[in-house]
Amino acid sequence: MDSLEDEIVSVLYIAREISVYKIPALKANEGHRANDWGDLADPLWKGRLRVVEKAGKAVLLFEDSHIGRLILSDYSVVFARADYDPMKPSVDGVLDSSRYFVVRVEDSGRKAYIGMGFAERTDSFDFNVALQDFTKRAKAALNPPSLTTDTSLKSPHIPPGPKKDYSLKEGQTFTISIPWEEY
Repeated sequence: MDSLEDEIVSVLYIAREISVYKIPALKANEGHRANDWGDLADPLWKGRLRVVEKAGKAVLLFEDSHIGRLILSDYSVVFARADYDPMKPSVDGVLDSSRYFVVRVEDSGRKAYIGMGFAERTDSFDFNVALQDFTKRAKAALNPPSLTTDTSLKSPHIPPGPKKDYSLKEGQTFTISIPWEEY
């Protein structure tokens, strides 16, 4: 059995319906705008989006929504596939809407940019959060915190610096005076 088959596959996000658009080339020093994509009511393709994580890597799968279940090793029902690398993200938001994104799709060294849109803002928000959570975990895995150097792991209630020795030395004594009132 292949060791990759033993890896756990986690579904980070599922959108039941997304729209894909053909987008114009990006103008120099400007961001993408969904309004430049033509009639947003007439997408190039509609389907389902799944963001899955396997072996510490995430991938965006644009799937035919009529297929109930997809076996990850068979991409025959996948419209497009985009690997997501937190160090050079393949997903960018557009300037004029929180529901639309530009996704870089690569295949055999060729790359293309497609527009992706959600029907609801809550879906796009959840998609963003899933990618941010994955990015945070991936960056933390690359730079694990050190107990000696990471100050965020220390309690804010313990003062910095060396511990003070409050123990009694040989021959030292102390007394405690407690006032006593009888009622």
